[in-house]
Amino acid sequence: MAFPSTSSVAYPRSLSPLRRCPGFLALLVAVLLFLSFQIVSERKGPGSCPGCHNGMDNADKTIAYTNQDGRIRLFKVTTREFLSSSIWKNPLLPKDTEPVAETQEIAEEQLLATGSEVSNLSSTETLETRTDPIKLKREVFRRKRKEHRIQELLQVDKEAELHMRNVATNRSRNFSNKVRASYNIWRLQFHHTNTDSTLRLMKHQIIMAKVYATIAHSQKQPDMYALLMKCIKLCQEAIGDAHMDYELDSSALERAKAMGHALSSARDVLYNSDEVSRRLLVMLQSTELNIDSVKKQNSFLVQHAAKTVPMPLHCLHMQLTTDYYFRDGTIKEYFHDAVLKEEEDKAKREDRSLYHYAIFSDNVLAASVVVRSTVTHAKEPEKHVFHIVTDRLNFAAMTMWFIRHPPLPATVHVENIDNFKWLNSSYCSVLRQLESARLKEYYFKAHDPSSLSDGNENLKYRNPKYLSMLNHLRFYMPEIHPKLDKILFLDDDVVVQKDLTPLWDVDLKGMVNGAVETCKESFHRFDTYLNFSHPKIAENFDPRACGWAFGMNMFDLKEWKKQNITGIYHYWQDLNEDRKLWKLGTLPPGLITFYNLTYPLNRNWHVLGLGYDPAVDLAEIENAAVVHYNGNYKPWLDLAVSKYKPYWSKYVDLDNSHIQHCYMSEQ
Repeated sequence: MAFPSTSSVAYPRSLSPLRRCPGFLALLVAVLLFLSFQIVSERKGPGSCPGCHNGMDNADKTIAYTNQDGRIRLFKVTTREFLSSSIWKNPLLPKDTEPVAETQEIAEEQLLATGSEVSNLSSTETLETRTDPIKLKREVFRRKRKEHRIQELLQVDKEAELHMRNVATNRSRNFSNKVRASYNIWRLQFHHTNTDSTLRLMKHQIIMAKVYATIAHSQKQPDMYALLMKCIKLCQEAIGDAHMDYELDSSALERAKAMGHALSSARDVLYNSDEVSRRLLVMLQSTELNIDSVKKQNSFLVQHAAKTVPMPLHCLHMQLTTDYYFRDGTIKEYFHDAVLKEEEDKAKREDRSLYHYAIFSDNVLAASVVVRSTVTHAKEPEKHVFHIVTDRLNFAAMTMWFIRHPPLPATVHVENIDNFKWLNSSYCSVLRQLESARLKEYYFKAHDPSSLSDGNENLKYRNPKYLSMLNHLRFYMPEIHPKLDKILFLDDDVVVQKDLTPLWDVDLKGMVNGAVETCKESFHRFDTYLNFSHPKIAENFDPRACGWAFGMNMFDLKEWKKQNITGIYHYWQDLNEDRKLWKLGTLPPGLITFYNLTYPLNRNWHVLGLGYDPAVDLAEIENAAVVHYNGNYKPWLDLAVSKYKPYWSKYVDLDNSHIQHCYMSEQ
């Protein structure tokens, strides 16, 4: 009796899942064959069965089993061997078959005891046909291992057993069965996710088709030109916005084949190596020009968006300014309380035992976040004093905000830069340069050699902040705060996440400026900011010196006066009137002014890059005392990196009626 092929068996619908389990199917077929043999034997009687009793050993049967690889194996045995080795015993068999089964059990016990194959037994072959030897050895090994483990557990003392139970209990309690991700091989996104060979082939075909199409058009072959343009259009439609092969249209392969035939025909008719090379060179040059144009446009749009005041922020300033000048009954009460508190806090503004902060800003919302985040994390907020300087245009709005939202119990004092009578063009080099015709030419005349039309590398320096004197006040700390010994400078695009009072206890070792260094390997060193081709720079500074960051700086004002820092700043600023030593900005003159006078603080005090780098380590951000949104992607702009924005927005006073009105109306 031959074992039927599984491929030729017709399965009922109810047994369709068995097709996935060939081993179980083979066993099922073998059992059915055996039962059919028994039914025939019972109907014909004992003498009618050709294999029963005395003639049983002469009948052959085909037995199927699965080996360790899951493959089906067939072999022939006699009826007696089949019956004695079968799990399902026939109760109608003669009793002369029982000794064979007993012999088999003895052989099996000996095999389990020795762990090796049994020899010199009459039923060895029967035992081998009963089960796979490899599986039997594996079963023996498992039994031995189980017995060994039982003996070990029996010898364990009660203390060790209790410890094991506690460990298992804790492990079960801490176990998390949350599904972190799902994976299914039948999903499209998991099918050859990294394959883009077909996509790249089609893009290459389109490039060559464009080359041959231009040649065909120049040689006046309209049929070939029309065929190539049609293939180009079809391939572009099939590609669409695809980035991987699985995103391509279902007709992509057929269209790629059609394109291949068209290119083959075009190559036979139009191919000329010199002509093809010339066309490819023209396409390359055109592509490079397009890329440069897109880069310039992108740079311009980013800079334009960065320096544009958002409508809600402008609305907030207008609302606060209106409240300042048109005071109703409630606003008058705020002003009355503010005047009283101003008299009480007058002594605090010059108290050297308190913690003083300097903030220069024309952005009300940004300054409020800096103050609020600092006070929130201060251990003794009543000892913190904030000195905010703004310009004449924003003085009313800034003052009105802190009158209505004083960060009690801390102290805030707002000043107008126009009230600094000592700040004039005869004393301040930068102010004199900002008023010069040459600088106005640089900023506002398109025909200037260094203007935007000449390139986009200096586009960022056309930001209005470089024309604002607020940006240069950091070099005049002793003039603004003559009675203080130490002050912490904070930019208005930072967020404070920890108590900053330990900074006043840091020994600056006689240095003037305490700052976090920013150099990593070859980045952010002096040669990045200064022109070392100029002899004045090359003679006085090391190009490999490490740069540092403005944004959170502890200034020792006693050492500042002793070292005459403001005088050093004026000296180098006068030398750079023609912008040959460095471009505009405050960091390059800061690096020069505080050269060899800067004490490096621990990096955890100040983490930068949230305004331009989307890859800042989130662990560093969480552990930082101050995070800095330096760059164009400020947190109050739509350009902001979304994953960094919550660190800033959670300190915005959303309960304020003006903020609700301005930002809700925008939505």
